[in-house]
Amino acid sequence: MTSPVSILIVEDDAEIGEFISLYLAAHDIQTKVASNAQEMDAAFGAGAYDLLILDLNLPGEDGLSICRRVRSERRIPIIILTAQSEDIDKILGLELGADDYIVKPFNSRELLARIRAVLRRTEAPSPVDGRTVRQAYLFSGWRVDVLAREVVAPCGMKVAMTGAEFDLLHALCENPNRVLTREQLINMTHGPTSGPFERSIDVLISRLRQKIEADPKKPAFIQTVRSEGYIFSTQVARA
Repeated sequence: MTSPVSILIVEDDAEIGEFISLYLAAHDIQTKVASNAQEMDAAFGAGAYDLLILDLNLPGEDGLSICRRVRSERRIPIIILTAQSEDIDKILGLELGADDYIVKPFNSRELLARIRAVLRRTEAPSPVDGRTVRQAYLFSGWRVDVLAREVVAPCGMKVAMTGAEFDLLHALCENPNRVLTREQLINMTHGPTSGPFERSIDVLISRLRQKIEADPKKPAFIQTVRSEGYIFSTQVARA
């Protein structure tokens, strides 16, 4: 039997936290609400969670600082949920490692859809007929393991990636030497629930370049095609 999804909600507005918790409980999702960073740390210390929903305007340590810290310590997917709707806040949240960004006031059904979309992107494929299904992409000494959701550098070291970064690299590996528009990349990585926030792809591309390019300012793999999008300019083999 599959274990129920468990989500940690960091929200200082008690009414909003309770509303989200009750709504998700009605859809068989377990939740824990924390009102600040200290309560969040205590919750992480007491149990494991599949996803973090994080407000930005919090007492004490703010949401962006929490996002940066959690991303450096854990692989848990993060959805930022906040009243701050400026593009700069969205971009900064994504740059710090958030997997999605939802602005208040929000539609509860959209929140549920985005939670499910993020969880689908971050969960590993299941074995088939009791056999382990192995799929990996190889390029220039790099290995992208789809089942384990791991990226291994030519030197043999694993490179930590967020769920969104891994999904973007996976999409690029599936479409090497082909120009992909921002809209196509959004559909491949986020799905239709994420909306037309094209700058999110630019942010993810920048983050990915920092991790796989020898010189991110002069990328050899992920190249920009002006007025069109991006191209993964390398030979990719499937293992």
